[in-house]
Amino acid sequence: MTTDKSATSLDKAGTTADAPPVGNPDAADGAATVIDPRLLVREQGLSGYVTEFKRKISGGDLGSIPVIVGLAIIAVVFQSMNSEFLSAKNISDIATTMVATGMMAVGIIFVLLLGEIDLSVGSVSGVSGAIVAVLSVTQGMNEWLAILVAIVSGAVMGAIHGFFFARVGAPAFAVTLAGLLFWLGFMLQLLGDSGTINLDGDGVVGKLTTYYFTDVAAAYGLAAIAVVGYFAAAFLDARRREAAGIPARPLADILVRTAVIAVFGFAAAYMFNQYRGLPLALVLFLIVLVGTDFLLRRTAYGRKIFALGGSVEASRRAGINVTAIRISVFSIAGTFAAIGGLFWASKIAAANQGSGTGDLLMNVIAAAVIGGTSLFGGRGRTWNALLGVMVIVSIQYGLSLEGIATPIQYMVTGAVLLATVVIDSVTRKTQKTAGRA
Repeated sequence: MTTDKSATSLDKAGTTADAPPVGNPDAADGAATVIDPRLLVREQGLSGYVTEFKRKISGGDLGSIPVIVGLAIIAVVFQSMNSEFLSAKNISDIATTMVATGMMAVGIIFVLLLGEIDLSVGSVSGVSGAIVAVLSVTQGMNEWLAILVAIVSGAVMGAIHGFFFARVGAPAFAVTLAGLLFWLGFMLQLLGDSGTINLDGDGVVGKLTTYYFTDVAAAYGLAAIAVVGYFAAAFLDARRREAAGIPARPLADILVRTAVIAVFGFAAAYMFNQYRGLPLALVLFLIVLVGTDFLLRRTAYGRKIFALGGSVEASRRAGINVTAIRISVFSIAGTFAAIGGLFWASKIAAANQGSGTGDLLMNVIAAAVIGGTSLFGGRGRTWNALLGVMVIVSIQYGLSLEGIATPIQYMVTGAVLLATVVIDSVTRKTQKTAGRA
C-alpha cells in the first residue's frame, strides 16, 4: 500500500515540513491542531483567550481553575454566614496558621510529582519540634544551631526513606508508613516522661508565627516587589523568546496579568495593615514558594523530576540517575516536614506528644492535591501548596466561626478532597482521550 507525500504547514510562524504517510486518515482528520496560546493571544486578542480556554477545557487541562473557583465560593458562603470571615484579623490568622501545613505540602508536592506518596511527614515534623525543644531548652544549645540540627535531621530521615524505596526497591507507601511509626516512637522517646517541653515565646522558633512587620511599608513593599518581580520576569522571558524566534506573550498580555497580581497583592497588604501588619511566617512561606517554583521549572534538576513522573523507563534511557533523584526528592520532603514542624512548635509554643499526629498528615496531602497537584505524577507546581492550604484552613476557620463541631469539619474537608481527586481522575482520562497524556 502506498500513500502520497504532501507538504503541510506546521504552524503560523511559517515553518513547513513534509508530512509522513497517514495510516489512519479518519484518526488524522479528528486530531486537534495544537497552536501555541501566545500566538492566539497575539493574533486574536481577547478572543484568543476564549479560544485557548475552550481548548484547555475540552482537553481536560483545568489547571488551577477549580480551586480558584472553590476559594471564591468559600469566601462568599462564609462571609454571608458571618461578616467576620473576611475581616483583617481572620485573614491574618488564616495566613499565619496555614504556613506550617503549607511548608509540609511543598515537600509532599515533590514526592507526588514522582507519582509516589510519603506518609511519614507528620511524624518527621514532630521529631523536628522535639529536637529543637530538647537541644535548646533541656540541653542549653544555641537555638539557631538547634534549628539547623532539626532541619538536617529531617533531610536525613527523608533520605533514609528514599534509600529503601529507590535503592532497595521497597514500595514508598510501606517504607514511609514504617517511618511514620518509627519516628513517632522516636519523638516520644525524645520528649521523655513529661511528654511536653515548652518553648521560649521570645525565641527564634517562638517568633516564627508571632512576629509581625508592623510598619505599613513592609506589606505594601512586599506587594510592590511581587508585582515588579513578576513583570520583570515575564517581560524578560518574552524578550528572550522573541530573540530566539519562538512565540512569546505580547506586552498587553503581560500587563493584564501584572495588573491582576497587583490588585490581589495590594488588597492583601491593605488587610494585613488593618490588623497587626505583615506576618513573618507568610513572608518566609512566599520565599520558599518562589525558590522551589524556580527549582522545579527553571533548572535541569526540576525537569528530571517531571520526567520521572512521566515515565521512569524513558527517564532512565535518557541518562537520568533515577535512584539519586528519588532519594533527593524524599530528602526534600523530609526537609520541609522538619521546617513545617518548627512552625507548628511555634504555633503552640511547645513540643508535645501530639505534635505531628491527628489530621496533620491528611491535611498536608489534601493541600497538595486540592491545590492542583496530580496524584498520578508529572503534573503540579509548588504554588499548589498555597492554593490548597488556603482552601483547607479557610474551611476550618469558616466552620469554627459558626461554632460547627470538629467532626463536621473533618467530613467537609474529606468531601472537598474526594471531589478534587475525582476531578483529577476525570481530567486525566479526558487528557488521554484527547491524546495529551
